[in-house]
Amino acid sequence: MSVKKRILSGMRPTGALHMGNYLGALANWVTMQEQYECFFFVADWHALTSDYENPSGMENYVREILLDWLSAGLSPEKSTLFIQSKVPEHAELFLILSMITPVPWLERNPTYKDQIVQMQNKDLSTFGFLGYPVLQAADIIMYKAQGVPVGVDQVPHVEITREIARRFNFLYGPVFPEPEAILTQTPKILGLDRRKMSKSYGNAIFLSDSPDQVRAKVMQMITDPQRARRSDPGNPDVCNVFEFHKLYTDPDTTAQIDTQCRAAQIGCVDCKKMMAVQLIRGLGPIHEKRAYFQDHPKIVDEIVAQGNRNAREVARRTMAEVRAAIKITY
Repeated sequence: MSVKKRILSGMRPTGALHMGNYLGALANWVTMQEQYECFFFVADWHALTSDYENPSGMENYVREILLDWLSAGLSPEKSTLFIQSKVPEHAELFLILSMITPVPWLERNPTYKDQIVQMQNKDLSTFGFLGYPVLQAADIIMYKAQGVPVGVDQVPHVEITREIARRFNFLYGPVFPEPEAILTQTPKILGLDRRKMSKSYGNAIFLSDSPDQVRAKVMQMITDPQRARRSDPGNPDVCNVFEFHKLYTDPDTTAQIDTQCRAAQIGCVDCKKMMAVQLIRGLGPIHEKRAYFQDHPKIVDEIVAQGNRNAREVARRTMAEVRAAIKITY
C-alpha cells in the first residue's frame, strides 16, 4: 500500500472567504483530500504581520474561515484542520530558523517589495513583516510536507522555504525534506468591477452571501466594457460574467450564450440573470452545509480541537528532532 504524500497550506483569517478564495485555492484543497495527506491551518499569527494594530476581529474571522472550509467540503476525516496559534511549536521553530536566515533572502522576496508599495497606508517596517517568510517556512517544514499547493505567483515563497530547509540541513544534519510547489489551476475570476476580487475593494461575492445577495451582486457586475448598447455585439472573451458561466452553467447553454452574445441576440441583463440562477444553484450545497455547522457550533469546536491536537502531536515530534540537531536538549 502506497503512502500518501503530505501537503500543507493555510489561509490568513481576514474575513469571510469570497469566490476568488474558493476557486483559487479552497476548491483545489477539497479535491486534494482524496490523494494527499492534508494539513490545512488558519494562519492567525500571519494575519498579525500586516494587521497587528487591530486584532479585535480575529476570533470572529477565525470562526468564519473554519465555517467556510467545512461548508466547502474540507473534511476532518480526510484532513487535519487546525489553528496556527494553538500549536506554539510554530513560534519556537520560527525563532530557530530566524537565527540562520540571511536578511537579503527576505529583502529580495517579490511579495515583500510589492506589498510595501501597495499598503502604504500601514506601517510595515516591522521585523514580523520582513520575516514572515521564515514563519511560513516553519509552518511548512514543521510537518515535513512534501508539497505546498500554490499559484504561480506564490512559487517564490516555497523557494525561500526550500532554501531555509536546505541551510538548516547543511548546518545541523538532515532533518527536513525540501517541499515542492504544487501548481494548481485557477480560473480567471475577477471582482464585480473587473479588478481582482478582494474584500478591501468591496467587489467580492462571498461564500456566505445569501441567494438574494448573490443575485444583487451579479446584477452589478461589469461585462464587456466595449458593449455600450443592447444592439452592439459583445465579446464573451473579456466578460467576467461569461467566466462564471463557464464554471457554473452547462456547456451547451454556455456555448449558446457565447454565440448569442457575439450576435447581439442576448443582452447583458438577461445574461446576468441566467448566470445568477446557476451560481446560486452551484453554491447551494455550500450554503446547506454552512447552515448545519452554524446550528451545531459544538461540532465545529470538536473538529478544530481534534485538529489542533493532531497537529501539535506531529509538531512536538519534529521539535524533538530539531532540538537534538541544534544540541539544545539539556
